[in-house]
Parts: sequence; structure tokens; C-alpha cells
Amino acid sequence: MSDPTEEAAYAAFVEAAWNRHMAVAILLTGDRHRGEELLQDCLVRLYVRWRRAALTDPHAYLRRMLVNGNVSWWRRRQRELPTAEPPDHADPRSGPYERDEDLRRALLSLPRRQRAIVVLRHYEDLTEKAVAAALGCSVGTVKSQHSRAMARLRAALRENQEAAR
Repeated sequence: MSDPTEEAAYAAFVEAAWNRHMAVAILLTGDRHRGEELLQDCLVRLYVRWRRAALTDPHAYLRRMLVNGNVSWWRRRQRELPTAEPPDHADPRSGPYERDEDLRRALLSLPRRQRAIVVLRHYEDLTEKAVAAALGCSVGTVKSQHSRAMARLRAALRENQEAAR
């Protein structure tokens, strides 16, 4: 980008949207530090494509980048064969992103596509059509996966409540 007004518009977008998209990245990845890394990588790529993204909806463009970036990371990780898992020092409840621990665990137990659908539908408050566009699937897929995800979340939360009694 060489135009100072475009750079100012990009900087204003990042400043205004950081917290919103950071929370989405954390919910998608299940880890605060991994979420920060994902968002920063996507913002770097968005900077290069700012002219195209700014013409439409930059929030939707970034949201799609976050989902795709998380899927790409997950796929790369599946090909790697780590010899040991690094300790998870991230506390997802720290900072302004506090979440109910049972709900967080239940969300993390969902398959990645179902988790993305639940996060986009309920946290980002997107319509089924907008979620389908963000994930590159049909509205019917969003509906069926959302239904399955909600049933799994209800069951997991019910089990946690019963175990706490």
C-alpha cells in the first residue's frame, strides 16, 4: 500500500476490530497465544489485500481468513509427528476474554467445523447464510452441523452439571 489514506483506513480498521476478531480467533483455536498468532498472520495478509477487502466487507474478509488460517494450521499440524506435546501455559480465562470453563471445554471437544459454526453463529451473531459464505459450504451444511454441535454442547454441559452434583 502506498496511499497514506488507505494505510490510515487499514490502521483504523485494525484498531477498531482487534478485540472482536481476537476473541473469535481465541474461540476458534482454543488457545489465547495461538489465537493471537492466527490473528496477526491474517492481519499481515489482509494488509497486502486491503484494497480488495475494503471494497466489500473487511470484517467478513478477515473472518474468512481466520477460519481458513485455523484450518490450514490444523492440517499442517496433522502432518507433523511431534515427539512430545509442549505444555499449555496459556490461560484462556486471563484478560478480557474470560469464559465459563465448562463451556470452553465443551467447545474444544467439538470438531473444528462445528466449533467454527457455533462461534460464528453465536459469538459473531452471523446468519446461517453468512456463516455458509465464511466457511465456503452450503446453508444446509451449516444448519445440520449447527444442530449436531448444539446437541453435543448440551450433552457435555449436562454431564458436567451432573458430575458437579
